Amino acid sequence: MSINNVQIFDTTLRDGEQVPGCKLNTEQKLIIANRLDILGVDVIEAGFPVSSPGDYNSVLEISKIVKNATVCGLTRANQKDIEVAAAALKYAKRPRIHTGIGTSDSHIIYKFNSTPDKIIERAVQAVAYAKTFVEDVEFYAEDAGRTSNEFLAKVCEQVIKAGATVINIPDTTGYCLPDEYGAKIKFLKENVKGIHNVTISCHCHNDLGLATANAIAGVQNGARQIECTINGIGERAGNTALEEVVMILKQHPYLNLDTNINTKLLYSTSQLVQQSMGMIVQPNKAIIGDNAFAHSSGIHQDGVIKNRETYEIINPADVGVNESSIILTARSGRAALAYRAKNVGYDLTKIELDDIYPQFLQFADHHKEVNDNDIHHLMELNHVYKSSIAI
Repeated sequence: MSINNVQIFDTTLRDGEQVPGCKLNTEQKLIIANRLDILGVDVIEAGFPVSSPGDYNSVLEISKIVKNATVCGLTRANQKDIEVAAAALKYAKRPRIHTGIGTSDSHIIYKFNSTPDKIIERAVQAVAYAKTFVEDVEFYAEDAGRTSNEFLAKVCEQVIKAGATVINIPDTTGYCLPDEYGAKIKFLKENVKGIHNVTISCHCHNDLGLATANAIAGVQNGARQIECTINGIGERAGNTALEEVVMILKQHPYLNLDTNINTKLLYSTSQLVQQSMGMIVQPNKAIIGDNAFAHSSGIHQDGVIKNRETYEIINPADVGVNESSIILTARSGRAALAYRAKNVGYDLTKIELDDIYPQFLQFADHHKEVNDNDIHHLMELNHVYKSSIAI
C-alpha cells in the first residue's frame, strides 16, 4: 500500500501562545516560526490577526520569512476579522485563512443566541468572503466534538460548496473518546457530498488526556491533517502534541501514514519552545521529556545495556537525543554500576564490582541519584582507581 501523507498544522504560535504566561514578542515568534519551517510542518498558524496590533504584526512578519510552509491566520466568521487576516497574510507565499463558528447546541443557543439555519448561513458567508482573498480557506466547526454528526455534516457540505479547502473538526473541549471521534470523521467521509475533494483536519484538546489518541483515531478514519503544538502546549490542559503524533505514525508503519517532519529536530525544537515560553514540560513527557529515554530500574538498565530495544521502542537519535541515560539509584543493579563506572574510566573486574556494589547501595539509599563524582569517590574508597582506570 502507498504511504499517505498526513499534513502537520502547527498552532504553537496561536493556540499555544494563548496559555497564561506564555506570551511571545514578535522576535521570539519569528525565531520559532523559522524553526517550524525547517522542522517540516506543512502549515504554521501564525496568530489571530484581529486580536491585537502585536498579533497582526507578528503574522505579517512571519509571512515574510516562511519559505516552505503555508502561513495561516485565524478569524471568526465576520468580515472585519477576515479582512484583517487577509491583510496580515499579504506577503505569504502560501496564505490560508482559517475561519469558522461554533456548531454545537451549547454554542448555538448560549454563545450566539441563534438557530442552526442562521449558523450555517454565517458559516457559508464567512468562507465565501475569505475565498475572495485567498484560494486556501479552512473552516472550523467549533465544538464539533459535541455537535450531532447529522448537523455537522450539513454544515460541512455547505461550506465545501462555498469554497472551503480544509474542514477542521475540533474536539474543542477534549470531551470525545477516540472511538467516538474516529466515528465522527468516518461519518463525514461517508455522508458529506464533496468531502473527498477537501482535507479533513483534526484539532483535539487534552482536557481528558485524549488529544493524541483522538487525533490518531481521526487520521485512521480518513482525516489527513492534524492540528497540534510543540510540547502539547495550549489552552487549559493543552493540545495534541506534535512530537507524539509524528512519532506514533513513524513507529507504526503498517498504518501507511507519514509526515514531512524531520524528527531529528524534535528535541531541539521542544527546548526552544520551552525556553521561549517559560513553560517547562514534565520530566515524564513522551518523546521529549528529560526521562523519556532515562532508565533507573535495575532490570530495565540491564536490558537496555544489552540491547536498547528491550525497553525502548524509539531510537533516541531519531528525535535528536544523543543517547539513552542510565541513572544510578538504589534500584540499579550491578550491570548499571559497571556501565556507568566504565563511562568515567573504570573497567571493573567482577571481584571489584562485587566488593563495591554493597557500598554503592548504602550510598544510593541516602541519595536520589549517584552521579559521576560519587562514582569516583566510591572507587577511591576501595582503592581500585589505580589499577582500574582505563588509559
